[in-house]
Amino acid sequence: MGRLTTHVLDTAKGQPGQGITIEVFRLSGNTREHLGSVVTNSDGRCDAPILEGDALTVGEYELVFHAGDYLRAQRIVAQEPRFLDVIPLRFGVADASQHYHVPLLLSPYSYSTYRGS
Repeated sequence: MGRLTTHVLDTAKGQPGQGITIEVFRLSGNTREHLGSVVTNSDGRCDAPILEGDALTVGEYELVFHAGDYLRAQRIVAQEPRFLDVIPLRFGVADASQHYHVPLLLSPYSYSTYRGS
């Protein structure tokens, strides 16, 4: 059964990114369908897969990480507007029976991602 998961790591502090709101969207042409929102737990993960089973289909998706709220809560001093605030990650699902793990490695001035397992 396919599923979509994520994990946020604060690379500046060397700790999980706890309490980050993540929205998930399915994209189709110019249409952006909001599928829900989750919040990362103390391990920087979600308590359950973001999407799984029939909810995960072949197509394009977007995870929107509300990183600015997290960085403010960490009392990281930065000029406003922050360099990073809302981070959209768009990716494709070619085989909905697989596990798509899309982590975010975050610092106040950079981020990266990859497809994990």
